[in-house]
Amino acid sequence: MELYKAIAERRSIRRYKLDPVGEEQLLRVLDAARQAPSWKNLQCWRFIVIRSEEGKAGILGAFNDSNPGKKAIMPAPVLIILCADPQASGVIDEKAYYLVDAGIAMEHLILAAWAEGLGTCWMGEFDEKTIKTAMDIPDNWKVVGLTPLGYPDQDPKPRPRKSLEEICFREKWGHPW
Repeated sequence: MELYKAIAERRSIRRYKLDPVGEEQLLRVLDAARQAPSWKNLQCWRFIVIRSEEGKAGILGAFNDSNPGKKAIMPAPVLIILCADPQASGVIDEKAYYLVDAGIAMEHLILAAWAEGLGTCWMGEFDEKTIKTAMDIPDNWKVVGLTPLGYPDQDPKPRPRKSLEEICFREKWGHPW
């Protein structure tokens, strides 16, 4: 799939078919994430790939029932947890770049999944301690996000996006596009 088409058509998927995700597809998606740029090429991210019902059930308590993504975790054939080591990235002006590094890697993963015909839904609202305990994640690592992964069982409509005129300035802040 062409990159700009994947960017424009990708949607957050919260309902998945039960069809398994092939190992080769999964490896291509993970390899796309591995290729992401990072602070000084330190590659501070790690991914935990969960296929088992037991593994997915072990983290359900980390999500409020009001979180719409919670219902996608168990039916999705795969769940991917994104972790990052804050010490393996930089901090400038109190901005922790491990979040940027991890975010870029997850976006690579999400776009590659869409190109493979798979759906994802970035989830960032959870109880980190519950996930870290269930997955034996070391204390110095942070859980940045996670996504279910599988074949979409829905076709969400595009969400409204702000125009370029609303988000871009020419030369200086406030100068209209």
